[in-house]
Amino acid sequence: MTNYPPDALLFVTPDCPHCATVKHALQTLQQEGQVADVRVVDASAQPELARQYEVRSAPWLKLGIFTLTGAHTLGELRQWVDWAHGEEGKAHYVAHLLTQGGYVQASAFIHADTQRLKPLLSIVADPSANLEVRLGVSALLESYGYSPALQALLPELAELSCHADHRVRADACHLLGLTGSVAAKPYVEACLHDANEEVREIAVDAMHNLKQKRVVA
Repeated sequence: MTNYPPDALLFVTPDCPHCATVKHALQTLQQEGQVADVRVVDASAQPELARQYEVRSAPWLKLGIFTLTGAHTLGELRQWVDWAHGEEGKAHYVAHLLTQGGYVQASAFIHADTQRLKPLLSIVADPSANLEVRLGVSALLESYGYSPALQALLPELAELSCHADHRVRADACHLLGLTGSVAAKPYVEACLHDANEEVREIAVDAMHNLKQKRVVA
């Protein structure tokens, strides 16, 4: 599959101290062929367009599927360009939003394409990940409880329920219960006999969830 360079839409204002730096970095990336079209808009001159994109501060950048605000160096933008190609970048973007207190934005990003849930499992599988990020990702996944979007992740969650770290097993077991799927039952039952007490307790709740909201899957 061919990866095409992402387009960039940058909103600036005349008094913005960082806009020129971001603009120059984007132009450099465009010259390198890393970014396709670069459109620069003065938010003060086109307030209606700024409102359309919900621009509240500058610099405001739409880079492919990512929306970035504030100052970013050339190196940082180069990294976001790399992340624009593939699943890993979506998890990094959600983590970035969550560390900025942007749960609403992260939720909207996932809602726009629920297939973006799958990359988040890499965070679930990483017990060393930032706690705020792990909690935010758990909440995002939980918000799709008993939906086809979460049920589609059952094979990956089943694998994580056997992870070496009990925290990962516990989270996976909890989410398996929220799939509401009959197919999740064997994996949750296995967690009932886990060596870790916390996992066993969560498995009890997960079994209850499966019995309450069971679906054919």
